[in-house]
Amino acid sequence: MNTPVDLSIDFCGVKFKNPFLLSSSPVSNSAEMIERAFQDGWSGVVFKTLNSDRLPIIHPSPRMHCIHYGNSKEIAVQNVEQISDRPLKDNLLECLYLKKHYPDHPVVVSIMGFFEDEWVYLAKAAEDNGADMLELNFSCPHMCIEGAGHKVGQAFHLLERFTGAVKKHVSIPVMAKMTPNITDITEPALYAKKGGADAISAINTVRGISSVGLDDWVPRPNVSGKGAISGTSGPAVKPIGLNFIASMAKCEALGLPLSGIGGIETWTDALEYILLGAGTVQVTTGIMHYGYRIVGDMIEGLSDYMASRGIPSVSDLVGKALPNLYETEAFELDRQGIVQYDMKKCVGCGQCYIVCRDAGGQALDWDRRKRRPGLVEEKCLSCMLCSFVCPIPGLISFKEMPRGWKRRETAVKDPSLAAEMKYEPFKKEGPDECIA
Repeated sequence: MNTPVDLSIDFCGVKFKNPFLLSSSPVSNSAEMIERAFQDGWSGVVFKTLNSDRLPIIHPSPRMHCIHYGNSKEIAVQNVEQISDRPLKDNLLECLYLKKHYPDHPVVVSIMGFFEDEWVYLAKAAEDNGADMLELNFSCPHMCIEGAGHKVGQAFHLLERFTGAVKKHVSIPVMAKMTPNITDITEPALYAKKGGADAISAINTVRGISSVGLDDWVPRPNVSGKGAISGTSGPAVKPIGLNFIASMAKCEALGLPLSGIGGIETWTDALEYILLGAGTVQVTTGIMHYGYRIVGDMIEGLSDYMASRGIPSVSDLVGKALPNLYETEAFELDRQGIVQYDMKKCVGCGQCYIVCRDAGGQALDWDRRKRRPGLVEEKCLSCMLCSFVCPIPGLISFKEMPRGWKRRETAVKDPSLAAEMKYEPFKKEGPDECIA
């Protein structure tokens, strides 16, 4: 572990000590909070989205609801939080404070306007008061007004227009924040690039409903008897975030630096985003669960990982997993495998037998006396369900079989019914055509 490593990253010409940033959210609401985060090791911040004071911002109460699963707390958080409810002057003064006292910690200021002139006004105000970068919030899922939040992220011409307007009036880098509440995130990202965006951040929260009260039938959070579809974040949305970051990183026509957001709680979460193309990562829900201190574990874990592999710079890891990412049609289907068991570790719980019988290949027999599973190799589907439910790490693993190995076809329960079956094989006739 003596190999020196460099966690710093150059992102749009802005130097970050490490790739870990506070995202624009309740965790970056004031200089007092951000100062504590900087002291704990966070390299930068995306300041909570500024407003122009044109419209009063009042947060609903209560404003959040958590999804717990079993003994796991906060696997997801649904919120109805709005953009900053603090006066613009106060927020700008606090940006100046942070730049004066922490000049080597970049301050990225998130802004959101409701029309073009307001976007420009906020952008210039942020730059004039110390912002190192801007993040254009085209993704807030709680904006019900056309031309704001995720409504812009879904209206690509507006996204391009507002990005272009901001770029004309500032000299600092501009990052566009994409909404995940869309099918193909590369399309709006390309419009942001046409508007002049220097980078893309994603994802914001995914619109959803965390739960419904069974006593009052009100979706949560219950705001005086009313619920709403609103933003959901946390570990549960990480697969969505990874998908969108990887999709943009693979898009050759985009070619912009990416900042990854969504479900990051550990150094391994962060590293996965980096390996799929993110240069920086932003965190909210992990801090809501564990506090700013988690960045210490992130820094240590990533540093140890890099040192153990002889990787000198975190920039060397950006996008390293992308060459291994394909469409499913690229899989080599002649390479098949099965599970294998280390019976010395087995505790006889029987969970593997249950899931294999009810959701797998029915490839396990059960010895009631010894309380041990017995694998029927030729029936194993290699779905790996048994390994997911097994309480003992490493007991069940994947084993590749020799090429040419074939699993046994599933037997029909009553083959005598074949004569009664109405069935004719499909016959291709004429050229391939798409029939509307």
